Amino acid sequence: MPTKTFLPDDDATARFGAELAATLKPGDIVSLEGDLGAGKTAMARAIIRALAGDPALDVPSPTFALLQPYDTPLAPVLHADLYRLADATEMDELGLLDDPAAIVLVEWAERAPQLVAAATVTVRLAIPPGGIGRQVSVLRN
Repeated sequence: MPTKTFLPDDDATARFGAELAATLKPGDIVSLEGDLGAGKTAMARAIIRALAGDPALDVPSPTFALLQPYDTPLAPVLHADLYRLADATEMDELGLLDDPAAIVLVEWAERAPQLVAAATVTVRLAIPPGGIGRQVSVLRN
């Protein structure tokens, strides 16, 4: 059963991301789901910064690069954005599943069904009616 939480602002999102990061382990694949602007990248930034132990770490969106790697004390982290993927088979070229010790954070994972099937954690983000804050649910697969 998913855990649902209301996050009123970006600070709450950062705190939630840090709490989620503390539960991740090497080999976890996290599918970040939600519409454009729902906060997938903000959540990924919070998770990566917490795993790296650096709240000021520059964490750019991987929208155009498709993949950003990070070294953290716990494990390597791969942050991917599959929005621009033309075909699910292109996902294999990114090497997202090549390192079984990596923590993989994926925005728009639904563009590669094999990645959704491999996800160990699903984070769904949505902007609630009224447009203030974010609703987040976490499902451990």
